[in-house]
Amino acid sequence: MTTMPLRIGLIGAGRHGSRYIHHLLHDLPGVSLAALCRKRTGEGLPSLPTSEIPVYGDYRDLIADPTVEAVVVVTSPSLCPEICFETVKAKKPILIEKPLAPTGREARAMVRAAEEAGLLLMTAQTMRFDSTILLLKDHLAEIGRLRYATFTSRIETKASAQVRSPIPGQRGALLEFGVHLLDLVPFLTGEEVVAVRCELDQLPSVAPDTMAIVQAQTVSGLRCLLDIARVVVGRVARTEWVGTQGQIAADWCHQRVSGVIGDTAPLEWVVQPQQTILATLRAFVHAIETNTPPPITGRDGCRAVEVADACYRSAEQGGATVSVSSLHEQTAAPERE
Repeated sequence: MTTMPLRIGLIGAGRHGSRYIHHLLHDLPGVSLAALCRKRTGEGLPSLPTSEIPVYGDYRDLIADPTVEAVVVVTSPSLCPEICFETVKAKKPILIEKPLAPTGREARAMVRAAEEAGLLLMTAQTMRFDSTILLLKDHLAEIGRLRYATFTSRIETKASAQVRSPIPGQRGALLEFGVHLLDLVPFLTGEEVVAVRCELDQLPSVAPDTMAIVQAQTVSGLRCLLDIARVVVGRVARTEWVGTQGQIAADWCHQRVSGVIGDTAPLEWVVQPQQTILATLRAFVHAIETNTPPPITGRDGCRAVEVADACYRSAEQGGATVSVSSLHEQTAAPERE
C-alpha cells in the first residue's frame, strides 16, 4: 500500500526560505511542498520547478488551503506570533525558524496556544543539529567539571541591511543570530540560563544592535561569555570550554573540534558534516508521523527568547545583572480569546 506524502506549506521564500524549498522538493521522500507564501507573488522562483505549486500572497490563504497538512515558517520574527495563532486555529502542526518571536511575552503566548490546542510546535534552532556542535557535546564530559565557556559568533552584515533605514525598536544581532548561542548554552550543559549581564553597541530604541557582549550564568553557576557581532567581512563561529581536566574548542564555520585533555598530546576529531536545515525538517516530519514530541519544542525556543529579553533589559540598565525569571513573571502575556 502506498502512503500519501505529508503535504507541507512554506511561509517565507527569501534567501533562507529558499533553502527550505530545496530540501522540501528534493531531499525528503514521503514529503511534498504543497503550497508557498511569499510577499512578491509576481516574481519567479528559480528553485520552484513547477507552476502546479500554488503561491499565495497572504499566509492566511496558505494555512486555510485544505491540501496543506503542516506549516513551516521562515519569516521575520515579527510575523511569527500571528502566523502561529492562525495555524493553531487551523489545527495544523507548525515549525518556526528561530527566533520563535520578537519577545518572550509573545513567545509564551504562542507556546500556550499550541499546548492548549494539543498541537505540535517546533522551533528551528538549527544549530542543535550542527555536526561540530554535536561532536563537541559528545566529548565535553572528558574535560571534567566545567569551569567556564566562551562563544564567538560574528557574521557579515546583510547587503539588504546596508540600504535600509534603521527601524527604532527593532532588535538586531543578539536576537537574529545570537539567539543560537543563547540556546546552545542549555543544550550543551543541560542547565537553563538563570541570569545575564549584557552590553550592546546601541539600544534597539535607537537602532538595531550590531554588537553584544553577554555573560550568562546557568543554574549551577557556570559562566559563559558570548561575543556576538555583525562585521564587514570574515565570519567567525567558535566556542571554547575549559574544565578541570582539559579544554575543548570547536569551530562550526570550519568544522573543527580539537582538545587538550590531561597530559596527552593535543587531539583533533573528524567532523562528519550534515545539513542542519534538512536535519531539522526530518525531525519535524518524524514528530508528526510518530505523534511524538519534537527534539526542539516551542518551550525551548521560548526560553531562548526570554534570555534575550533579559539581555536587552540588562543593556538598558548599563550592564546590570538581570534574572531571566524575573522578567517573564512581570510580563506574563494576557489570555487570548
